Amino acid sequence: MKYQGREQSKHVKDQRGKRPGTGMAVGGGAIIVLIIALLMGQDPTQLLQQMGDTGQTSDEPYISSEKEDQLMEFVGVVLKDNEDVWNELFPEQLGRNYVEPDLVVFTGGVQSACGMASSATGPFYCPGDDNVYLDLGFFDELSSRFGAPGDFAMAYVIAHEVGHHVQDLLGITAQVDQYRGKVSEKEYNALSVKLELQADFLAGVWAHHAQAMKNILDPGDIDEALRAANAIGDDRLQKQAQGYVVPDAFTHGTSEQRMRWFKKGYTTGLVSEGDTFNARVL
Repeated sequence: MKYQGREQSKHVKDQRGKRPGTGMAVGGGAIIVLIIALLMGQDPTQLLQQMGDTGQTSDEPYISSEKEDQLMEFVGVVLKDNEDVWNELFPEQLGRNYVEPDLVVFTGGVQSACGMASSATGPFYCPGDDNVYLDLGFFDELSSRFGAPGDFAMAYVIAHEVGHHVQDLLGITAQVDQYRGKVSEKEYNALSVKLELQADFLAGVWAHHAQAMKNILDPGDIDEALRAANAIGDDRLQKQAQGYVVPDAFTHGTSEQRMRWFKKGYTTGLVSEGDTFNARVL
């Protein structure tokens, strides 16, 4: 992906080194365990709220490595590209204006309106404060643990979380949330899958228009995104974690579904084509 030297978003909030006083310190192995647990059906909001103690808040200035500086530039450029695309698409395709989210970069733990979160939750969007949250360390996990390296794999992750913001602005998230506790766990998981697959689709829509507007893609970039979508499918993660698959516990969709909906968004570029809730085949 072409990102060096390009305009960055003003909505990246750097909270690295500013860990909250409560939360839980976790290593790489725990990160994978908890991400897998999240994808296997646990309530993300409850996970955020149930995190334990991360230690004391540090007043020491955070010292960023050269690699992190490059990643911060990358995150800023990708977020700016998302802003430009959705600021154009909302009036054109949805008849309303887009509200830009903040993206909070943190290390270890962070306090969000959805509760306390540690790096173990992975990147997430909180509708309570309209923020995307990201620990840069997840990108190492994406490459080394999930086998999905590449800058556009990382861009897909960010665009997916921004896709959740788009859903929130459109009222889709609230519509799904109203069923929480009112339907069975199996039924709510099915709604969660549709929500997540739609966010994958919206990430594809973003990629379509970012390429048309700015020519951002290098050869192989879309394959990197598809490889990432494949790596974090519920079926693949469950198989790796426990040796078997429980479809009723899916919350994000299978690898095939995630790849297919991202690709559909990238191919069509039309938000109207991403109604996963009424699709005959997910």
